[in-house]
Amino acid sequence: MKVGVIGAGTMGQGIAKAFAQVDGYTVALCDIKQEWAEGGKDKIVKGYAKLVEKGKMTQEQVDKITSSITPGLKEDICADCDLIVEAAFEDMNVKQTTFKELDAICKADCVFASNTSSLSITEIGKGVNRPVVGMHFFNPADRMKLIEVIAGVNTPAEIVEKIKKISEEIGKTPVQVNEAAGFVVNRILIPMINEAAFIKMEGVSDIAGIDAAMKLGANHPMGPLELGDYVGLDICLAIMDVLYNETKDSKYRACPLIRKMVRGGNLGVKSGKGFYVYNEDRTKTPVDAI
Repeated sequence: MKVGVIGAGTMGQGIAKAFAQVDGYTVALCDIKQEWAEGGKDKIVKGYAKLVEKGKMTQEQVDKITSSITPGLKEDICADCDLIVEAAFEDMNVKQTTFKELDAICKADCVFASNTSSLSITEIGKGVNRPVVGMHFFNPADRMKLIEVIAGVNTPAEIVEKIKKISEEIGKTPVQVNEAAGFVVNRILIPMINEAAFIKMEGVSDIAGIDAAMKLGANHPMGPLELGDYVGLDICLAIMDVLYNETKDSKYRACPLIRKMVRGGNLGVKSGKGFYVYNEDRTKTPVDAI
C-alpha cells in the first residue's frame, strides 16, 4: 500500500515512520516545497542514525525503512496513492484547500484521512468529491499506540472499518469516535492543561509545584504545564478555541495566560520557552524560577 503523508513536520515525519517501518507500506512524504519534504526525510534519517549509534537498530533495518519514504510534492508523487493522511497545519481553510487539490490529483479509490486533533471531519470534507475520515495519531506517531478513528456525518462505515484495519496492520490500537469537538483524548487532556494554567495565573501554586502535585498526587508521568509545552501552547490554545466555539460552553474558555504566551511566541519546547525554558543541555527551568 502506498500512503501519501501531507506535511513533513514533526507529526508528518512520525506518521511516515509509522507506515514505512511496516512491511508492505511505502510512503510519499509531501510538503508545499520540495526542500521542506526533503528536510523532513533528512530528520527521519538523522533520528534513525542515533538509534544505530546506540545499538538499538541495525543500519540494514534503517536503510530498509528510509528507502520506503520518498519526499516530494503531492502533485508529483501522490497520484497513485491508496491512502492519504493529511498532517498539515491545524487550520480549517488549509485542510479544506489541501483535500480539494488532492481530489484532482489522486485516483478515485484513494482514501482521504485527516490527522486533525480537534477540527470537524464533516467540515474538512466540504467540497471534496469523496468522503474524509479522521485518523488522529499521537506524538511521537511512530511509537504511540493509539489512533482515534473519527467518522464525520458523511463518512461511510466501510471507510471507518478500513482505517481501523490499517491502524491494526501498522501495530496501532484504533478507537472509533463519533465526530465531536476535541474527540476523546483532547477533550479531556487539553482542558486539564488549561486549568493548570489558570491555577498558575491565579497564584495558587508555582509551575514546579503544579506539575509535582499532579505527578505525585495523580501518578501522571508528566505535569500538565510541562505537557502543554510538549504539545505546543499554540496547539493547546487552538483546541480550546475549537471546543469553546463548537459548544459555546464557558468551561472551555481558554486561559488568558496561554493566549498571552502564544502571542509572545512562547510556545513551549519547539520555541525553547513556554512554562519552562529549555536549555541546550536538555535541562529545563520553570520561567517563574528564573
